[in-house]
Parts: sequence; structure tokens; C-alpha cells
Amino acid sequence: MRKELQIQNIQNKIRQYYKNCTLCPRNCGVDRTDGKTGACGMTDTLVVARAAKHMWEEPCISGTKGSGAVFFGGCNLKCMFCQNQKISRGQAGKEIDAVRLAEIFLELQEQDVNNINLVTGTHFQPHIIEALGLAKEQGLAVPIVYNCSGYESVDALKRLEGYVDVYLPDFKYMDEDMAQSYSRAKDYPTIAQKAIAEMVRQQPLAVFAPESGKSKRLSLEAKEGYVMKKGVLVRQLLLPGGLEDAKKIVGYLHEYYGNQIYISMMSQYTVMKEVKNHPVLGKNVSKEEYEAYLTYAQDIGVTHGFFQEGGVNLESFIPEFDCYGV
Repeated sequence: MRKELQIQNIQNKIRQYYKNCTLCPRNCGVDRTDGKTGACGMTDTLVVARAAKHMWEEPCISGTKGSGAVFFGGCNLKCMFCQNQKISRGQAGKEIDAVRLAEIFLELQEQDVNNINLVTGTHFQPHIIEALGLAKEQGLAVPIVYNCSGYESVDALKRLEGYVDVYLPDFKYMDEDMAQSYSRAKDYPTIAQKAIAEMVRQQPLAVFAPESGKSKRLSLEAKEGYVMKKGVLVRQLLLPGGLEDAKKIVGYLHEYYGNQIYISMMSQYTVMKEVKNHPVLGKNVSKEEYEAYLTYAQDIGVTHGFFQEGGVNLESFIPEFDCYGV
């Protein structure tokens, strides 16, 4: 009975954020509490598609123990080339509440993960904040990673201050036409720039510690055997035909933030069936394009970054969204 009352109190507290939803830059204003879906494709009912150790993030996130990844259903951006379309389109997931989400965080921590990795949870932010509060009261102590598309409201990000230790945003496009064509978000470049600035304001210094936990030594640079405890790591996925745009993004990030942030330069673009006939997105990124991308980053002085080795653009690297751990 007490748990039921707790759940009811939490539901009443968070309903206000879903009634006229402006959690993301779409500002669709939908009353998600009335069973209607927002631009994210979700009502106010929390949906999670998978909660498990994840080994395929950057070395400073996954390490050797894994990242405790929680994949949320729905997405506010819905890129046409998305490799997680099963969840971004709301085709997979289990309905739960904030109390159960808090339990999931604690269960992952018990598996000795390096962090709790919140994957595309923007549209469920009120649930996430409540769940983190509950879990922290019960001993949640690992870093919280906010893994997002970069299409974030600054006001919403401000509500996460004090809850998130590591921001892991994408910076997908600098070109407005690409953003509109691929994600129906012409304002993406401006939104992402403002969002990343807010993330850096909250976490202005990248801090690393030994993954083993046997030493309390900290480092301000990524080292082998160390994992990120605080900071901002921006991901930039090189798209087919997108080399010049990718250069602009990396150039912008380096100019404004230098070694204050880390940049992950990704080659894992995977041609999904939804875009296999697309004149641009239906092609793979060539080895030469990716090497030119890395060379540019090196030439302008990027030293705080990660690159990917070959063979990562395979569907086998996409996890099963079978509600495992939910």
C-alpha cells in the first residue's frame, strides 16, 4: 500500500511536465497525459526497451566492466538513418514507472557497471529525475551519463544539473539543409550549439579515475584503464557525403572548447533498410573519407578525442531491444 501511494505521489508530481509538453525543442505542446503522443511518439507512460551492461561505448565510458545502459522508447529527433529505429519509432519497450526505473538503476549498479547510461531519455526527463532521486536515496553512487542526440532544450538541461555527471551528446549537423532533410530539424545546428554550451557550463572539466576502483587517483586526461567520472564527450558521426559538414563541426568544437571537452569521431554509420535506396544515405562511408576526417582533426590540433577502428558499421553491434533487464 505504501509503495502504491509513493507511485501515485510521483505520478502527480511529474504530470505537469507532460500536460503541455515542451521538454524538447520541438515544443509540440501536446497533452501527453491525455493519451496523446508528442513529437517523440510517446504519451506520459514511461517506456524502456532494454537495461543491461553495454560494452560498445567509448573506452572511457564502457571500459572493461561495461556501461549500465538504459534504452528508452521513442525519440524527439527520429533521424531517417537511425540504427535504433525499433525503439526510436516506439516499436519496442515495456511500460514501467519511476519507482521501477530507480530499481533498474540500482540493479545495474549491483552488476559493477562503470556508470548508468541514459540513452535517448529526453522526452521522459521528469521520470528520470524522480527515479534518480529515489535511487540516490537508496545508495546509487556511480556516475550518471546523459546520452542524447544533442537536440536538447537548455531549460530542460538546467533541470538535470546535479543529477548528470557526464554528458554524451551527438553533434549531427552544422548544415541546416542536412538537418532538415535527415531529421526534420532545420534548427538543429543552433539548438545543439546552445545545448552543448549548457552541458559544458554544468560539467566544465573532464575528470577520469581508474576503472578498478583500487585507487582514488584522478586524471584530467583520458588514460588506458581510466573511465570518465565527469565531463562532456561530444559524438560526431561521419555520414555519407558529409565530410565537409563533419569538419565544420569538429572545427567549431575545437575552436570554442579546445581540450575542455572530448570529441568522438565515429565511422560506424550503418546503412539500414529504410535508407538503402537513398541516393546519399544508401552508401557506406569510405575508408578514405574517414581518414580525411581524422587527418583534418589532427591538423587543427585536436588531441582530446577518440576514433573508431574498422568493422564497427555492422548491424550485429546493435543490441536486441527485447526488454531485457526491464
